Amino acid sequence: MRKYIIFLTLCLMLLSGSSVFSQSTNILWYNQPAQYFEESLVLGNGKMGASVFGGVNSDKIYLNDATLWSGEPVNPNMNSEAYKNLPAIREALKNEDYKLAESLSHKLQGKYSESYAPLGTLYLNFKNIGTPQKYYRELNISDAVSRVEYEIDGVKFAREYFVSYPDKVMVIKLTSSKKGALNFGIKFESLLKYKVSPSGNKLAVKGYAPIQAKPSYVDIPNPVVFDENKGTRFSTIAKIKSIDGTVATTDSTLTLSNGTEAIVFVSIATSFNGFDKNPATNGLNDVQIANEQLDKAYPLSFKKLKEAHLSDYQKYFNRVSINLGKTDAKNLPTNERLKQYAEGKEDKNLEILYFQYGRYLLISSSRTMGVPANLQGIWNPYIRPPWSSNYTININAEENYWLAENTNLSEMHLPLLSYIKNVSETGKVTAKTFFGINGWVACHNSDIWAMSNPVGDFGSGDPLWANWYMGGTWLSTHLWEHYMFTKDKNYLKDKAYDIMRGAAQFCLEWLIEDKDGKLITSPSSSPENKFITSTGYHGGTLYGGTADLAMIRACLQQAVEASKVLNVDGALP
Repeated sequence: MRKYIIFLTLCLMLLSGSSVFSQSTNILWYNQPAQYFEESLVLGNGKMGASVFGGVNSDKIYLNDATLWSGEPVNPNMNSEAYKNLPAIREALKNEDYKLAESLSHKLQGKYSESYAPLGTLYLNFKNIGTPQKYYRELNISDAVSRVEYEIDGVKFAREYFVSYPDKVMVIKLTSSKKGALNFGIKFESLLKYKVSPSGNKLAVKGYAPIQAKPSYVDIPNPVVFDENKGTRFSTIAKIKSIDGTVATTDSTLTLSNGTEAIVFVSIATSFNGFDKNPATNGLNDVQIANEQLDKAYPLSFKKLKEAHLSDYQKYFNRVSINLGKTDAKNLPTNERLKQYAEGKEDKNLEILYFQYGRYLLISSSRTMGVPANLQGIWNPYIRPPWSSNYTININAEENYWLAENTNLSEMHLPLLSYIKNVSETGKVTAKTFFGINGWVACHNSDIWAMSNPVGDFGSGDPLWANWYMGGTWLSTHLWEHYMFTKDKNYLKDKAYDIMRGAAQFCLEWLIEDKDGKLITSPSSSPENKFITSTGYHGGTLYGGTADLAMIRACLQQAVEASKVLNVDGALP
């Protein structure tokens, strides 16, 4: 009798959507495949990214590598006499001739940043005949594994995907519940220049990124330029390991026929060898690296690959847990769940999922030194992505990392911190040539090449957003934050302090006195905000912007505190 009561209680709880069966705090799930990139489920190991659609007849997977960008090392000395325009701009602002100051600010502009490139698309094309039933697609952020399940004519098909940091490959396990029912082909396509070479049980791809990819908001002829002798090279290799069935190739595909279980390995690499090295002439051997990664992972069992992946990922993810109390939210697909929450319905577990998903994305996109997460993390299918998918350092790059230290992911902060070192090198030249002062500076946009100049394509950009000069000032605060959480005095001494000092030096020399003898910035802007004067003029170039002064105050205060910790530098020169 007691067992019957327990069973009945559980049934009633299920029907009522009670908390025992409420939505998970760590799973995004859907009852249909993704239709658009924004609906895909993203995986990554901090360098390799995969956006999984989970289709039935054809599964599309966008592939990315954090180090695959257009362009080559930047020449920071691109506008060597730009600083000569500063006195006239300051004089115009002193006279409150904002229109003239803004017009002259166009002369303090350089090139646009380069764009984050889409490596390509891997297709798994299935020979399924029939209507799928019981479709289910999920991403479990507690183990960084995605799954797809469905049935066709009573045969259950399943796929499991993850991108391994320890083994540096993407792993896809495919199974069917009926022997010999697994039939699929692998195909690769890219918006970049590439060549596919199938051989045996392997599909090898070699290609290269553009030497130029202008921002999507710039309307010019030929915005994307390829040069077979320039740009970053990439290699992609897909290989099938099957317990049965027949693996074969065509001139462009790799196929498995009459299989029951198979594992697809995907290895990718690029020739990127640092922000200051030409990837075409002084790059890494991407073909060799991709093959070595594959050869190391291929002999391992799926169980060992997954165990290594989970052990690595969960040592970071499991550091933080949240409990917001009981919830009565129903167990619904994530898209429906979001709609209900938008209508004001309670879903505490969705709030936890949202928080932990941010941590998941940072772990998945920020584990490559000198290459922080960009505007889209590491996931991008567009050759001219929104805002170039670059490092927008007037807030976006910083806010990507606001959660790093205070959600116990300090290691994920290191790619940004090492990138700051890179941009401080180019920024020294920019400080001299654009502003005529010492220290280092970074502006509105940057890229993998650590570009530090004001953007705008040498005069065509609106100063409202193109002429903003506090990027280095703001970025430097991340160095101090890392120290404050870690209390790593060696890090502060050996890596952070000189960079913080350089940012502070720029600030001290950039500040000038106004008519009341107070220190201000001139020219200045409030990032991407316009002002209106009493005469009705709308502009973006001003003097003494509050945002500038707040960032400078933080930069200087932290540099002083760091000098006290290290007992160095009584005063800056």
